[in-house]
Amino acid sequence: MSTKAYILIETAVGTSKSVSDQLREINSVVRVDAVTGPYDIIAVINAADLTTVGDLVTSQIHVIDGIVRTITCLSMGSANKLT
Repeated sequence: MSTKAYILIETAVGTSKSVSDQLREINSVVRVDAVTGPYDIIAVINAADLTTVGDLVTSQIHVIDGIVRTITCLSMGSANKLT
């Protein structure tokens, strides 16, 4: 079973597009959305386990120029829409 995580990303002024483009090149990143609010980008990743999530964030995401800060939120599962 894979581990899904949401990476909340704050970028330096003027770097959001470049950061988004680089995030899309990472295999485990399944979605990259520009958002409003205190963060500029939310990236969704799927990895084999928690250790892999941590390694991915520290070795492939934190090293991207323009990223100021990240917060990693692990998915606890999803609920189906009620009808």
